Order: sequence, then C-alpha cells, then structure tokens
Amino acid sequence: MKTLLTTTTGRIRNIGIAAHIDAGKTTLTERILFRAGAIHACGDVHDGNTATDFSPIEKDKGITISSAAAPCTWTQQPVDGLTRLFAGQPHRLNIIDTPGHVDFTAEVERSLRVLDGAIAVFCSVGGVQPQSETVWRQADRYRVPRIAFINKMDRLGADFNRVVEELRTKLGASAWSVMLPWGAESDLRGQIDVIGELALRADATAPAGFTVETIPEEWRATAATARADLIQALASLDEEIAMLWIEGQPVSATVLRAAVRRQTIACQFVPVLGGSAYKHVGVQSLVDAVVDFLPAPAEVVRAQPIVAPLAALAFKVVRHPQAGRLVYVRVYSGTLEKGTPLFNPRLGKTERCGRLLRVFADRRDELESVTAGDICAVTGLRDFSTGDTLCLEEHALSLEPPVFPEPVVSMAIEPAKSVDQARLSTALARLGDEDPTFRVRTHEETGQCLISGMGELHLEVIREKLLREHDLETRAGAPEIACRETITTTAEADHLLKKQNGGSGMYARVKLGVQPLERGRGLVIENAVVGGTIPAQFINAVRRGIEDAAVSGPLRGSPLVDVQVRILDGASHAKDSNDQAFRLAAAEALRAAVLSANPVLLEPVMRVECHVADEHQGDILGDLNRRRARITGISHQSAEASVLAEVPLAEMFGYAGAIRSLSRGRASYSMTPAAYEVVPESVLPRLVKQ
Repeated sequence: MKTLLTTTTGRIRNIGIAAHIDAGKTTLTERILFRAGAIHACGDVHDGNTATDFSPIEKDKGITISSAAAPCTWTQQPVDGLTRLFAGQPHRLNIIDTPGHVDFTAEVERSLRVLDGAIAVFCSVGGVQPQSETVWRQADRYRVPRIAFINKMDRLGADFNRVVEELRTKLGASAWSVMLPWGAESDLRGQIDVIGELALRADATAPAGFTVETIPEEWRATAATARADLIQALASLDEEIAMLWIEGQPVSATVLRAAVRRQTIACQFVPVLGGSAYKHVGVQSLVDAVVDFLPAPAEVVRAQPIVAPLAALAFKVVRHPQAGRLVYVRVYSGTLEKGTPLFNPRLGKTERCGRLLRVFADRRDELESVTAGDICAVTGLRDFSTGDTLCLEEHALSLEPPVFPEPVVSMAIEPAKSVDQARLSTALARLGDEDPTFRVRTHEETGQCLISGMGELHLEVIREKLLREHDLETRAGAPEIACRETITTTAEADHLLKKQNGGSGMYARVKLGVQPLERGRGLVIENAVVGGTIPAQFINAVRRGIEDAAVSGPLRGSPLVDVQVRILDGASHAKDSNDQAFRLAAAEALRAAVLSANPVLLEPVMRVECHVADEHQGDILGDLNRRRARITGISHQSAEASVLAEVPLAEMFGYAGAIRSLSRGRASYSMTPAAYEVVPESVLPRLVKQ
C-alpha cells in the first residue's frame, strides 16, 4: 500500500479504539479507514472482510482477537461555518483496533501502554458495560486521554443522554457532549455541533460526508442547554473559560474548542460524540475530534521525561509467515534506523536492527527510519520480548513495561499423534512468545503439558492456532481454574535442619511467624531477627526458601497470597551452615506455619452481566443461583432485562451454551474478573480434587 505519510511529530496521533465486545469498534475502524482513503470499500464484521480482522479465526468467529495496526492520513476539510483547529493540515493517524472480549485483555493493555489517546466506544443501548469499565481503568492507569463515541444511535432503544450520565456516574468521568446525535433510531439524521452551533446532516454524496445547516427550531433549546453545560463544566477546569464565564462574556467556538483540547490532554475532561458508524453518521466529526482534542506525541504529559538519544518500547511480538518474527515498537525519543545496534537492558545483550516496516493490518511497507512518536515493526530481533526497552548501550535506560494479569484457567493438552510432541512444544513456545497472558508448564506429578490463559475462549483460540498455523491437531483435558491459598489466623513455626553425612554437614534453624493480610497484598516478607541469630549472609537464602514454599500451598498446591511472613529467630553452625541449609529450613518452617494458621482456598469470582428478554429473566436468575451467583443488580429497558451478578469462575464453564438454551438464543452475556474469594466448605472437596 502506497500512502503519503507526514513525518512531523506534531502531526501524528497514536490512538486506540477500545470498548466492550460488540460495541462496534471494528466497524468504526473500517469506516475511518474508508473515509481516510486507506481502503477503497468498507468491509463488514458479519461478512468477515474487514481490514483489521484479517486472520481466519477472527473472520470465522466475528470478533477481534489481536490488536491490529492501521496507519492512515487525515486532513480536516475546511467547511464554511465549521471551526477546526488544524483545518487543511495533513495528520498521520496510527490506529489500533483492540479486542473487546475479556479473554484478550492483554491486547488492550499493551496497546494502551504505547498509545497517546483513545476512542472509547459505547453502545447507545447497552451503555457502560463490564469490559467498558475494565478498559477505562486500564486507560486511567496509563493516563491516556480519551474521546467517548456513543455508537449505534440508529438502534431501537438508543438513549444518548442515559449513556452520557452513566459515563459520569459509573466511570467518574467529566464527560460532556460536543456533538449531539440529531435524532435517534430510524430518525437519525446527523449531528448537532454543540461548539459551532450548527447542524450536520449526514449525506454520503457530499465531499465531507455531511452538509451544514442551521439548527432546526425544535433542537435549538437542547443545543443551547448543552453548550451552556459544556462551558460551565470547562469553567471549573480551564482558567481562560472561567474568566469569560465569570465576566459573562461570549465564548467563541475557537476558544471553546481549544479549551476542550487542553483539558482532554490533561485527562481532566472527556468530550462525547454520538453517531452510528454502520450508517456513516458522525465518523468524519469523530476523526476531526481526534485531531483537535487528542495529543501529539510531544504533548503527552509524562511523570518522568524521556531524555535519551534513542528510547523505544517493544509492546508486541508477532510471527509472520513471510516476514518472520516481527517486534512492534513505539519510539519515544531519537530516531530508529536500519542496522542500528540495539541494547536490551533486561538481558544485557545487543542485537542489530533489521528491516523497519509500516504495518497495515496484514500488509507491510518498508521504511528507512522511524522518528520519535511513531510506531513500526522491526525484523531481525531474536531475543527482544514484550515490555523490553530498545536503546543504545552507552545510554541504557528501562521504560515502564505493560502490566498483564495472571492466567485464570488451565487445561492439559497433548498432540493427537505422539510423534508430534516435539513440534507441539516448539509451537507452544512460539505462541507464548507472542501472548504474555498465555503460559505453558509441565505438571510435576503427571508430566502432562498444561496451558494457562484468561478464559475458555482464549484457550480455544490457542488450539485453533495450533491447528491452522502449525498443522497440529491436539487433545485437551477439562479446564481447571487458577486458585490461590491464604491463611485466616496468625501462627508460628520453628524448624531445625540437621544433617551429618561425614565431613561438612547441613545445619540451620529458622523460626517464622505468619499473619493474614487484606486481599491483593500478595506475599510480604519481613526480617525481624534480633541479635544476629541468623547471620546476615544467610538472610537472602531464608527469603528464597520462603518464596519457594509459597509457590505451592498445602490444600491444592496453589500459590500462597496475602500473607505476611516475619523471620523471627534462628541458629547457625560455624562449619555446617550454608545457603542451601537455610533455604530448606525456611521452606519447611513456612509450610508448618501455614498449616497451623487455618489455610483456606481462594477461587476467582467473575463479574457477569446478562442481557435477556423479560420473559426469560426468571430462567436466567434460577440458573445463576444454581451456579452460586450473588445477584448485585437488575435493571429493565424496553422489553429487556440486564442482570448483574458475581459468579465463581468454576461455575461458568459451558455457560455460553446454557444461556443460549435457556433463552432460545436471545440472551447474551459478558464477564470480567472481580476478585478472589474464599471457597465455601461444601465446595472445597470438589475443587481440591482437580
């Protein structure tokens, strides 16, 4: 694909499109690329011909599995009456379409880490849904400025004002309308520009995709109220608007638009637009808003400025059939050129930079160099992984890597043909290299190969990749959940290790105390030894022994969490004490202390949202109660009920089929991780047997 791309850093926008599943992210990406001239015809998710969902698995399932990059250029078209901050100036947009399913949350996490802004897409009927909240929290963590686009305003039951209110109440966002939808459902005609006080009638034949009109009489009061609310909200955030508001001076469209930009970049404000990507309503206004309101790379406020001749972050690894191993990188400072020796601070190794590629979904263009603020793919890097920093050896530094959640579901897997065992091991290692939330390990007792991921769908996709990409047919066992173990009371244990086999023996005594911590604290080790009863050179060995024992708890062999371990006392021998002795003694002392502290098993609990017709609500509630669910809320809209519940993950296997059966195919559900909770005594024997 040949595209004229600007290289001015101030005219780059690195943005992601993220939302709950089925909010319309991929359709919106497709419409943006079409309007930008990057593709010549709009694909459709249902037809399996979109530019960003290009893998066979994505086409078959109709969902996004991997985040896909799609660069394009956008120039704000000068239109009489409309105010735009960068009219006539070409900008490059690096758009990344991310998955909405919770099983592929790692794709969203690593994308947000390297993006400068995001379009959060919400369904005008579903509103703020569970995965929407998860994505919003991820964006909060990385301080990513956002624009909210309320999509599907052409759907029956669309309610723009309700969703805006949910943005404020559920997400705590300072969200205010800058583009109102002009009508709704079958009467959706275009948008009302709140800032410019004009109406934009959707018109596919017009060069800009719309025609400009005066606001109809019946919409003037609504538009005036929305503009007054917008100015009042900004007055509490922006000094220039505050002065004009206090003095009762009129606020021009240019001044108001510039204030929205300042506060959006500062993550203090979220501009909201309404429209319908499928009907091409509001797409142009949304991209104009991206250019006007979201920051260029140099405008992003960072806690620590990055000052180095070269600094880049590897955020994704992909294996391409022709190009081989591709490492996607975001350049933060300096210029990345072909052949540059790149230093990896994590490994202390240097590798030479191979080809630089501009990737458009599954197409690639070769580049000579990439400047700060841009995103590209690099070939020839064998040892760089997700989260690694690329820099020069004489100016080494480490950038903050993305943070990924721990896997929650495991299953045993083996090749259908025993001769494929070596090929399976190689293929799983490659998939683990690409996906940071996918883990492979060998069961200590049975020797089985265990794969772990974020859910049933995640592991199902892994097996499909093995079949399609590696020609490996596999057999899998029943899924198992990833439990944790903790304690409920305080306890102490004293262990003496004393062995003599002739010559130097092993001697170490370690006394430990354990006490429970609140959820989410993990394992905390404190040295409380007084008087040097354990020599200082052996304290690290004691810590390693504690960490070794905490990997496998006494109930199910699950990791030990939310426990404070205090090293209280010990003893050593002048000749027979060594690191190994103290490591073994500490491990045994911890196991004994945990057994005395009333250990309990923790299981992952999911936040589940079901959308079901009113007539099937009773059946769904009854089924959820049988699954040990805790119903947290029920709301009704039109003839549909929305049921919120917290359900143990162990009870959710096979739920997709169950909810379809109970509702005759008319219900849908989504789930996101909520917390780990204590397993009831009645259920404990079943989980311990797994």
